[in-house]
Amino acid sequence: MEALLVLEDGRSFRGQSFGATGERVGEVVFNTGMTGYQEILSDPSYCGQLVIMTAPHIGNTGVNDFDPESWRPQVAGFIVRFHSEHYSSWRARGSLSQLLRDHQIVAISEIDTRALTRHIRSAGAMRGIISTEDDHVERLAARARAAPPMIGQDLTRLVTCEEPYHWTEGSSAFKVTCAARQTTGMPQTPGTPILHVVAYDFGLKRTILRRLVDHGCRVTVVPATTTAADVLQRQPDGVFYSNGPGDPAAAEYALEPLRALIGRVPVFGICLGHQLMGLALGGRTFKLPFGHHGTNHPVRHLHSGRVEITSQNHGFAVDADTLPAEVEVTHINLNDQTVEGLRHRSLPAFSVQYHPEAGPGPHDATYLFADFVDMMREHTRV
Repeated sequence: MEALLVLEDGRSFRGQSFGATGERVGEVVFNTGMTGYQEILSDPSYCGQLVIMTAPHIGNTGVNDFDPESWRPQVAGFIVRFHSEHYSSWRARGSLSQLLRDHQIVAISEIDTRALTRHIRSAGAMRGIISTEDDHVERLAARARAAPPMIGQDLTRLVTCEEPYHWTEGSSAFKVTCAARQTTGMPQTPGTPILHVVAYDFGLKRTILRRLVDHGCRVTVVPATTTAADVLQRQPDGVFYSNGPGDPAAAEYALEPLRALIGRVPVFGICLGHQLMGLALGGRTFKLPFGHHGTNHPVRHLHSGRVEITSQNHGFAVDADTLPAEVEVTHINLNDQTVEGLRHRSLPAFSVQYHPEAGPGPHDATYLFADFVDMMREHTRV
């Protein structure tokens, strides 16, 4: 079946549908990762977005039960150069196209993703529409322009959990052999956690939860609208502010709890959690031209001078010039010099814009989870 992608500026691309039929509107962004398409599809931070994969061959390892970052694909639509219906992997449980159809995700292949990516890089991220139902470019472009822009959108309420829950599974649960998977399933993570972390779910990735468990934490996940009083009643050793979609400035309800918690317990934020940290400490955020989406972004740790290759997925950034004197910038992006990390100079609170959990991506920044644990242990001794 044919499909048509149209951007709000009228640029169009005709290709083939390999997902669900229908029509989806969203912000069009590109991801430069060579691997990890299932993690990308299921990352809640992509809610409301049509994601282009710049790697040309997608789907050739199928989909499995181990890699999803949430319970279902979260993207509004998926855009690739070549889609492989045939897959080969001992972990695979099915095809990518079947997964997309099962969850009503519209997808398009056989288009020039290089030309599309270059256009987005020059013109900036913009609204677009994928349709298998209408082939009229001007009508589709008008519908794309009528959709709300990403600025001002609070999307965290669409992806957060409805009720608190406990997470106990670490990364070791996924280091299983083919035989073990077929006979006994995934083994339980051994060991007894010693630190209690309350994690706000603004679109929380499962790999982050596994990393916290790996570092000896007992994790309670709470909805995005949870109050500081409710969190403190749980007597946490630390609080985690998660990644998530949308405009951080639109999630005002998340700022009051964060301001109340900073100074009471150690706080660590990633991605949207980092942006919320910047806002709660007095800074401002702004929309990036086309965002950072991929697994190969260089970041400099300013204190050590070390360069980390990082996994990133965000469309907004903290404005360094608006941060108060008591907040220190700790990391910068070497591509565009934007803020990639910050910390309070006297209170136990820090955050990073990128994804140290590496799901998918490199493991250069995994040490940040150990830093959070050390901060919590130091705070409990005091």
